[in-house]
Amino acid sequence: MATTQSELNKTAGKPIRCKAAVARKAGEPLVIEEVIVAPPKAREVRLKIICTSLCHSDFTFWKLKEFPACFPRIFGHEAFGVVESVGEDVQELKEGDPVVPIFLPDCTECIDCTSKKSNVCSKFQFKGSPYMPRDGTSRFTTADGETLYHFLFVSSFAEYTVVDIANVTKIDPSVPPNRACLFSCGVSTGLGAALKTANVEPGSTVVIFGLGAIGLAVAEGARICGATRIIGVDINSDKFEIGKQFGVTDFVNSNSFGDKPISQVINEMTNGGADYCFECVGLGTVVQEAYACCRKGWGKTIVLGVDKPGADLTFKSFDVLHSGKTLMGSLFGGLKPKSDIPLLVKRYLDKELQVDKFVTHEVSFQDINKAFDLLAQGKSLRCVIWMDK
Repeated sequence: MATTQSELNKTAGKPIRCKAAVARKAGEPLVIEEVIVAPPKAREVRLKIICTSLCHSDFTFWKLKEFPACFPRIFGHEAFGVVESVGEDVQELKEGDPVVPIFLPDCTECIDCTSKKSNVCSKFQFKGSPYMPRDGTSRFTTADGETLYHFLFVSSFAEYTVVDIANVTKIDPSVPPNRACLFSCGVSTGLGAALKTANVEPGSTVVIFGLGAIGLAVAEGARICGATRIIGVDINSDKFEIGKQFGVTDFVNSNSFGDKPISQVINEMTNGGADYCFECVGLGTVVQEAYACCRKGWGKTIVLGVDKPGADLTFKSFDVLHSGKTLMGSLFGGLKPKSDIPLLVKRYLDKELQVDKFVTHEVSFQDINKAFDLLAQGKSLRCVIWMDK
């Protein structure tokens, strides 16, 4: 439903009462409650969320019972919305602008944000804080005054949310909302990892561990780059048929080889290892398997999966020295939100990127728990949740 300028102006500068899906306890169904969303402070904007999608990171933290878990919390970080109002000193955006909030800050001012070599802002370091980044407070309360915690600086499972200007990117209004929200996290992360972090070369061999939405986005990026062979590794053989739609040429079920390491299987398939290996599962053991099957001399292993806090990796110094391989992380695919997301959007509008196929389900906000059930059952890649439908 379109939002008119007059509707937005009626609420500017005032607290808004609206509905939000609140996580009260770890792993329990979200509760649709009335909440109060404060006006934006300096360098913040308040967004009316049009639609949001469920990312596996929401699912992971929703189940988490120990630190950095905290409840009650409003999850959600992949979304599309319009700017309802702006705080002081905001010149970049105005009321009514179509935007996607993004968990990774991009202040455009610090040494990292102004460099082509990094996308990790040094002014607002990425962390799992339950508050706004500038003043360490929340913009959400219940009708009774109880504080509700933020998630990844976005909290899009609410009809309205407040986001720092560093976490908002303006987007082409011609992109449908249920596609625009995908550029907030997972799809962009996978595409960026292949296109920018790894810079996959034509004719290369790529191995992807984990064919969820991020892994399939890596495959899509590798396909666009001209990779000749894209090998998907997963415990679910049904993922091969899905993967073929995004360029996967070979499939390995990691549960089908007994005690034989998957790295050995891949090394035999590729005659010595792949040019690029992407870890999209979030397990240290899988990172080490990926590193073990990327080619010596020039192979790159890109880590995208999020492991539990405190997880360690173990490598022998001799092997690191003598193999000549590269191991690197790729937060948000190495993309700079404010400059790179518009480029991905243009490639989608030019029909170069197959983003539509990532949306497997759509539900209303009232049915948000169905999205969690679908993801838990492995039935969805991305489930779009419409706030007003």
